[in-house]
Amino acid sequence: MPSQTDFPLVFEHLKRILKPYAPKLTVKMDNQNVFYLDGPYSEKYKRELYFASTHIKKNYVSFYLMPVYMYPELLKGMSPALKKHIQGKSCFNFKKVEPELFKELESLTKSGFARFMKELK
Repeated sequence: MPSQTDFPLVFEHLKRILKPYAPKLTVKMDNQNVFYLDGPYSEKYKRELYFASTHIKKNYVSFYLMPVYMYPELLKGMSPALKKHIQGKSCFNFKKVEPELFKELESLTKSGFARFMKELK
């Protein structure tokens, strides 16, 4: 059974999914418990828009991906295994490292980023 001692490792894996997008976005927070990215300034919304983050919580590590909230069609084709980890509309919770699901989340993040940036222009 996973324990909270696994959470920093889970966090690092999820953070690695987001790090490639940092150069094109704004890193709002980067510490041992939170990695948080905002998108560029949007003329349409007159502010920076939240893109994604990962957080170590008390009972799990969360991965928030705003593009799936904004564009729910991105979730079409999501595996039943990943679907079990979704909480609400845009949050995925993990208690242990799950390479196959993280790979799927990486792909979802990539398509979410492309759509997010396209729509902001």
